[in-house]
Amino acid sequence: MTILPFFAAVVVVQLFSSLTVAEIKSLTISNDSRPIILLEKFGIIEIGHVTVSVSSVSVSSPSSSPVPDSSKLGFFVLSEESLPEVLLELQKNFSFCVLDSHYILYFFTFIDLSPPPRSQFNRSYPITSPNDYSLFFANCVPETRVSMNVRAEIYHNLDPDGSRDYLLAGSTQLPGLYLVFSLCYLSFLCFWFCFCWNNMQIVKRIHLLMTVLLLVKSLTLICAAMYKHYVKVTGTAHGWNIVFYIFHFISVVLLFMVIVLVGNGWCFLKPKLHGKEKKLLMIVVPLQVLANIASIVIGETGPYTQDWVIWNQIFLLADVTSCCAIVFAMVWSMCCLRETSKTDGKAVKNLAKLPVFRNFNVLVIGYLFFTRIVVVVMKMEADFRYQWVSNASEEIATLAFYSLMFYIFRPMEKNEYFDVDDEEETAELSSRNKSLGSETI
Repeated sequence: MTILPFFAAVVVVQLFSSLTVAEIKSLTISNDSRPIILLEKFGIIEIGHVTVSVSSVSVSSPSSSPVPDSSKLGFFVLSEESLPEVLLELQKNFSFCVLDSHYILYFFTFIDLSPPPRSQFNRSYPITSPNDYSLFFANCVPETRVSMNVRAEIYHNLDPDGSRDYLLAGSTQLPGLYLVFSLCYLSFLCFWFCFCWNNMQIVKRIHLLMTVLLLVKSLTLICAAMYKHYVKVTGTAHGWNIVFYIFHFISVVLLFMVIVLVGNGWCFLKPKLHGKEKKLLMIVVPLQVLANIASIVIGETGPYTQDWVIWNQIFLLADVTSCCAIVFAMVWSMCCLRETSKTDGKAVKNLAKLPVFRNFNVLVIGYLFFTRIVVVVMKMEADFRYQWVSNASEEIATLAFYSLMFYIFRPMEKNEYFDVDDEEETAELSSRNKSLGSETI
């Protein structure tokens, strides 16, 4: 079996994966027969170092096969500029071993593990040429299975005193970026809390849920800043990645719940959810839970795992399906409202909410399109030095979306969105008071 199809598949994975944060990672490869394994993707601006350590190495092959050639199993680094040249070599000769290419940065092969029983080895290499790189393991011996523990350490040298930056190119700005946005959301939360406090008489349950959303979003960004800071300085997250994933999970689920509830007028136009709104929540929330689980698996593992591509597909499918369900439900509600108003005199009054519905739908669609498509394209097309720009764009778009949504549905007595339901709420309260009065008598 040739290495070219597998190498081409890895190239596709590279295109759709962003740069690693380059934290110190310990990988376990068990009984793997893949010809090529992408371990890490990283960018180097000035002088970087790559250290690879392997231990507990074992190589197995079918009993009928000869002893595998140890020089055909090893590690190498490939720059993005040299990638087309290596693909051309493989295309010309399907049996060509990528470890023999002149376009790779050769690290070491399993021949360095000899003589037996030595099964561990480590080596560090400086990288002085600025570029976008990928760390690979190649297995050029067909039907050979490899098991080993790999420790990859990639960093920049900042000063002559030996200080290191493990976030590397395109990510080193992330701690400060997330800290700035966390302060923006905390300020937003204080302002929103004061505004709701001054309008306590007309604050509804949805406003309390929106307050919780702002609080969780602020905590998420604080944890993200701490997570990236510790990775930048020490190469490990010190547990902040777990806290970040928890708050990120809650914030995303809360955001989609708020979008569904606000878009269907809960607490504004109706005191309770109808059957279709409940079904929509039962579809969107589990899909977002699945998407977040897949996102955590993707973030904590890497392309070296055999199921990594499958988890990426699960994440994309669940996230896109939930977004489409929300958009479809909003458009369907507007169409039903417009059709009902032609025959129902009571529904004519509710046509006043159509402009606000339309504006909110456009806002949601624009936000989902930008964060799910435009940001991904930016990550793929941006130079490795400016990968942080896509993160900044996503946070700016999210902050703008929060600001407009909270402004449109703020607690105010004279709000065009709320006024539509004033008569219905008054009638409902009067009927409830009458029923209570009759029971008392």
